Amino acid sequence: MRLKSYFSLFFLVLFVGACVNPPDNFPTVPSITFESLEYVPTAGPDSLIVGIDFQDAEGDLGLSATDINPPFNAFDFQRDAAGNLITYSKRPASAPTYNPIDYVINPIVNNQTVNDTIWVRQNPNQYNIFVKFFIKRNGRFTEFRWQDPPFFTTFNGRFPRILTSEEGQAVEGNIKYAMLSSGWEAIFRNDTIRIDVQIQDRQLNRSNEVSSPELTLRQITRNTP
Repeated sequence: MRLKSYFSLFFLVLFVGACVNPPDNFPTVPSITFESLEYVPTAGPDSLIVGIDFQDAEGDLGLSATDINPPFNAFDFQRDAAGNLITYSKRPASAPTYNPIDYVINPIVNNQTVNDTIWVRQNPNQYNIFVKFFIKRNGRFTEFRWQDPPFFTTFNGRFPRILTSEEGQAVEGNIKYAMLSSGWEAIFRNDTIRIDVQIQDRQLNRSNEVSSPELTLRQITRNTP
């Protein structure tokens, strides 16, 4: 007889619930299904909360705060042919102008602070949940790219380790991922939107991509006291 354990973890932007040792026929590559999307206005930053259900055979889902070394490092430094870091003042003509995605200021390299602005390449594997936004215009969806000007940001993120042990165990559960912003209504207004979501395990296996229904913020707004 198998024992099942249940637990939940609460974070500022995340809720994870999981059941350990469900049936054996779960996939090695994480499998997810769309569960919900909710908009919660507040006195501070508003929340857009996506819920997904997941299944995984090994349970190697989630990243801890200490998972910062390759392959989970935040970025890679761009270097010249001689292996030197490329500073903003000595960037090649092909390099972008300054923005907070492509450059870091005063980074620590080999345990030493480099007092300059350094060109970097963001590492997508620093995240394990990936979110794309789409707006419907003239009957067609086009991606709203947060990483482009003027925002230079992302709503990709991390959820914590589902299991503390490295021993593989099948898991299933639910993730609720809250994306905080004061600009949801200003940007999307009454637009019809859709979001697509994927997750990734620690072996860098990407799940299938799931989509929310077509909707407006008004349709998914939670009434608050």
